[in-house]
Amino acid sequence: MNLDQLAGTAEAMVQPGKGILAADESSGTIKKRFDAIGVESTPDNRRDYRELLFRSTEAMKNYISGVILYDETLRQNARDGTPLVKLIEQAGAIPGIKVDLGAKPLPFCPGETITEGLDGLRERLVEYYRLGARFAKWRAVIDIGEGIPTWTAVQANAHALARYAALCQEQNMVPIVEPEVLMDGAHDIDRCATVTEFVLKIVFQELYEQRAVLEGMVLKPNMVIAGKKSPQQASVDEVAERTLTVLKRCVPSAVPGIAFLSGGQSDEEATAHLDAMNRIGGVPWRLTFSYGRALQAAPQKAWSGKPENVAAAQRAFTHRARMNGLASDGQWRRELEERAA
Repeated sequence: MNLDQLAGTAEAMVQPGKGILAADESSGTIKKRFDAIGVESTPDNRRDYRELLFRSTEAMKNYISGVILYDETLRQNARDGTPLVKLIEQAGAIPGIKVDLGAKPLPFCPGETITEGLDGLRERLVEYYRLGARFAKWRAVIDIGEGIPTWTAVQANAHALARYAALCQEQNMVPIVEPEVLMDGAHDIDRCATVTEFVLKIVFQELYEQRAVLEGMVLKPNMVIAGKKSPQQASVDEVAERTLTVLKRCVPSAVPGIAFLSGGQSDEEATAHLDAMNRIGGVPWRLTFSYGRALQAAPQKAWSGKPENVAAAQRAFTHRARMNGLASDGQWRRELEERAA
């Protein structure tokens, strides 16, 4: 393990004004996205779509620090034969790779899952590093419902996250540690805060026990937010304040940065919440974004699988990337106010 290399990569991933593009949708997930815009999910169409993102020069150079890829994408070439990884590197961003194999039912814990993929991970990481990836991502899924999450599910997922993180660092790859508390239920913001704090405390205990180096990782948590079905939705400022309170209680200052997931929020909500947190400030970590849908929904719709729409899709992607880049510096609301003046 080269700690200087790991720390340098982690710092670059959370550099001011930039964030991470999550373009790591599995074949099944991107099929759903393509179905919604009437595009067949073929290898060529998936390649063409992701290539248009990576060739969005203004967005990639100015607002994107890294890109999380799916296994297929890491191995694909652009239409002109250039590896997609090279397009990302040429834009000044860092290629990364999703390495978990998905969430599966956890035995004897109804309604809960465990993320799999540790078997053979060391060997896969060696190959991914050779192919150009310098960081990885593993997502644990924690649901809130009647009687859940259980200690069993939280501890099992936290342990897997920590083992994954240690394996990544062994291969000089920065682990993005993603314990996602879902916002799908009817719970209020208080319940989300309680569960998120519990989950993060167990995750960092497991990271300590597996000897993961905090300076060489990036945390990708959910925001503290009410469930989608809750009749009590919190304001932007309350989400920001409650999220920072939980993070201050749980995340050591040695962690260089926190790159939030959007978790089903709308484009605007995800940007507004990130901006509000950065306007509050006073935290030891860089706060930025690691968004998938919140960056891609607009360009996917604009593209709709048509070559003549590539420029429009790139403009939509650049706009969303710029808005989140501003939010990562706490400048998004100010820009909106100046426009309205």
